Amino acid sequence: MRKFRKLPLLCTIIAAMGASIFNADAAQSKMAKPPAMSEPLTSKDLVKLYGNHSWIWKDGAGYFAVKQREFKAWTGEGAGSYGTGHWFVTDPGKLCFKAMWYAKTGKADALTCFSHRKKGNTIFQKREPNGEWYAFKTSPGSASDEYRKVQAGDYATARFDRMRTKLSPTR
Repeated sequence: MRKFRKLPLLCTIIAAMGASIFNADAAQSKMAKPPAMSEPLTSKDLVKLYGNHSWIWKDGAGYFAVKQREFKAWTGEGAGSYGTGHWFVTDPGKLCFKAMWYAKTGKADALTCFSHRKKGNTIFQKREPNGEWYAFKTSPGSASDEYRKVQAGDYATARFDRMRTKLSPTR
């Protein structure tokens, strides 16, 4: 029974994350299957794409530090939340991050994964397990590329720290 007390919190956090983090622009075309003849990205390709980069979301950001594969993120959706954990890559072509997410109402673990495939100069992405494939990074770049929101450097830690302070219990 104890396990289910966290369920509403986890649903709230994941709903907020989904609203601000993982939705590609509505203008992007989505596919149930990856393009024919596409190939999964290698672990090396994924580390190059995400390592020491921040993924900036509608109302938040996540940072993928190379050192110890640390992951930090925050979102301002609702009352806000922040997550801390680690990120990892697996072949074929999958990026995952496992984080403990904290909100005013408590904390919950979440594992989030994305698959990546490449065809020509286009990288396709899909949130696992039930997302749809879409063009994540094109070359030449397009204004609708989700990858345009992935920036070199740490754009998450300062707001992460502020959110952690905001959500800490008062002493």
